[in-house]
Amino acid sequence: MIVKLLNYTPNPDRTCAAAAFTSWKKLSPKEIFENLTDEEAFKFLRKVISYGHLSVTEHAYFTFSIEGISRACSHELVRHRLASYTQQSQRYVKFNAGELKYVKPKTIEGSEFNREYDELMLKIAEFYERMLAKIPAEDARYILPNAVSTNIVVTMNARELNHFFNLRLCNRAQWEIREVARRMLEEVRKVAPILFENAGPSCDRLGYCPEGELSCGRRPVKSKALRNL
Repeated sequence: MIVKLLNYTPNPDRTCAAAAFTSWKKLSPKEIFENLTDEEAFKFLRKVISYGHLSVTEHAYFTFSIEGISRACSHELVRHRLASYTQQSQRYVKFNAGELKYVKPKTIEGSEFNREYDELMLKIAEFYERMLAKIPAEDARYILPNAVSTNIVVTMNARELNHFFNLRLCNRAQWEIREVARRMLEEVRKVAPILFENAGPSCDRLGYCPEGELSCGRRPVKSKALRNL
């Protein structure tokens, strides 16, 4: 898996701070942006976010290259609807048996199924290659499993990214998308430290686990947390 931040709104923290100040000041957004000091921008942005006024964080966008994840993982990723996606097509991109890559969970690597898993993937890849010689790729792809690797470009604004991190950095999230989220957060914190300084699972923000009886136990569930107030 390789996760790389390809592009982003220049000066994302300052951009969102200028947007926030626009509703408070007579100056134009351009004048606010140009005259803001970093200290003023970061202090005010933190304050606005702490109030829960998160619409201003929608003005910063981040585009990622995500390479080598499984189709199972990408299916989970694209459920986040307030985002833009462009994924490697299995209709137009064809692979021979030696090129077809796949993801193998560690639970399989360390199990009695490890060799059989690899052998089956090779058989599928060989069968897929034979079909490509006689039928369209869009039909041959039906044999490909969820484990097959894919590449995808993802664009989200900062508000949706924080929501994504709330859900996908939870201990209960599936391991592969949790790793994608962890690496995405590492990337955006390099360029927008204020927007993402409190990013993390929902339980860190709320102080309790919203998963109820499905909780991992890291935080008390909501009912117990409220009783302790």
